[in-house]
Amino acid sequence: MKKIYIIGLLGLLLFSCNSGPKNPADQVYINGIVYTVDEANPKTEAVAVKDGMIQAVGTKSEIDAFIGKHTEVIDLVGKTMTPGFIESHAHLMGIGYNKLDIDLMYVQTYDELIEKVAEAAAKAEPGEWITGRGWHQDKWLKMPDKTIKGFQTHEQLSAVTPNNPVFLAHASGHASFVNQKAMELAGITPLGNENPIQEVEGGEVLRDDLGNPTGILVETASGLVRKLIPEDTPERREKALELALQELAEKGITSFHDAGSGQDVIDLLDKFKTEGKLTARMYIMLSSRQPQLLEEWYKKGPMIDPEHMVTVRSIKLNMDGALGPWGAWLLEDYEDKPGHRGHETMPMVLVSEVSEKGLELGFQVCSHAIGDRTNREVLDRYETAFAKYPQVTDHRFRIEHAQHLHPDDISRFGEMGVIAAIQAIHLSSDRPWAIGRLGAKRIKDGAYVWQKLLQSGAVISNGTDAPVEPLDPIPSFYASVTRKTLKMTPEGGNEPDQKMTREQALKSYTLDGAYAEFEEDFKGSIQIGKAADFTIFDRNIMEIPENEILQTKVAMTVVGGKIVYRSE
Repeated sequence: MKKIYIIGLLGLLLFSCNSGPKNPADQVYINGIVYTVDEANPKTEAVAVKDGMIQAVGTKSEIDAFIGKHTEVIDLVGKTMTPGFIESHAHLMGIGYNKLDIDLMYVQTYDELIEKVAEAAAKAEPGEWITGRGWHQDKWLKMPDKTIKGFQTHEQLSAVTPNNPVFLAHASGHASFVNQKAMELAGITPLGNENPIQEVEGGEVLRDDLGNPTGILVETASGLVRKLIPEDTPERREKALELALQELAEKGITSFHDAGSGQDVIDLLDKFKTEGKLTARMYIMLSSRQPQLLEEWYKKGPMIDPEHMVTVRSIKLNMDGALGPWGAWLLEDYEDKPGHRGHETMPMVLVSEVSEKGLELGFQVCSHAIGDRTNREVLDRYETAFAKYPQVTDHRFRIEHAQHLHPDDISRFGEMGVIAAIQAIHLSSDRPWAIGRLGAKRIKDGAYVWQKLLQSGAVISNGTDAPVEPLDPIPSFYASVTRKTLKMTPEGGNEPDQKMTREQALKSYTLDGAYAEFEEDFKGSIQIGKAADFTIFDRNIMEIPENEILQTKVAMTVVGGKIVYRSE
């Protein structure tokens, strides 16, 4: 009897040891609505994660089998999980600085702008620079009584800041508004004075009929004042990056394409990575505004991070301006500014030079192009470079914005394999006034033509261009599928035949964003063996009525299996 008891006890112990899973998950996410962006298995309800990678995808009962003694079980309680959202064109440090400087994104009148600057001036020391960003005259409820060439003038601004130079960047980043003190420091004086600054290659100092500067500097002319602003301290730079990363996490962004930075930002990101403070994956475009930077990287080649946290393998070219300040380069005159077609902001030969270097050395090229002429010029130069290097078949060159295209050029994106890196939110913000710039025909034929691009076979990646627009991907997703303003107008959307389906919009923010950085085999969909990067929403953005999409909030953000944000 004693022998039987011992054998039974051993059997119970053996059963207990083998009752758990052989390879338990670190975390499981259950009871959710999971959109995988995997055509073979588009929708499920649970996911298992091991070592920061997706271990299993399936039903709750299937994933329950991966729960071990130490597995963290996260009950989604019916919330919606998608692959981690990828912001494919924005400005990382700009997002952080927008929180440190004066944020003018939401001012609705010139008077409100003046009030905000006056508040900052009251706290500033004499001579201290006052900086801000985000104003956009076309979005104000009304313009001031005095305007020159479609913009406000500096007199009110200068009156409230007699002792401080002021530099306020336009929301687009393609113009600036400065006060008298800043112009004096930069040597911008009325015509007739000794050595007045008049012409700036790739930009313009706006003046009134008497030759007096108005305070508006367009495109490269902003550099006349910007270069005088003292460099930031290391502490302030780190604070800006911390604030930017916090914003990414809160808005569900797990990967970020930084649209043009220098070695200082790359070094800072490496520092944060080493210190374990980097909470989103970074894909950096080298700024062509720093020729020496490009030369240095040509010598060492792309830096592809095996840990997929900080990769440098692309180059950003800034080839024209924006529609707001009439800077986008057009094939025909602006509808509301006869005789003016915008301009290139860098010599077009640069596209050829950098494209050939990129194909030779393994760098992707990403060209900012908003106007139809710029898009055509860039495509022409890409095409010539591709012909010169036919052995490079997977270049994934991009056009950033691809906002206004000539109908003859739309199909070239698909034919040439050029990615259209769009920001759908620009339609919501800009379409009400952009029709005045381009006219109805050009808008209909070639502006924000997402379905035409997709039908050409082109890949579309999505984003916001933050801090030009808020980083939140939900408004951009909403714009993608409704083509309405954020006030939900007009009924049916603008040019509704160009709406994306919700599946297309989700893919543009996930798998196609990953493709745009050569990472589609590592992330962008919820599949076994890929990174456990997830964005979890409090509403089902794929099925709720479209007028409820804008009410959606991020409930959780997960990067490599680590929860970097959880709403309260």
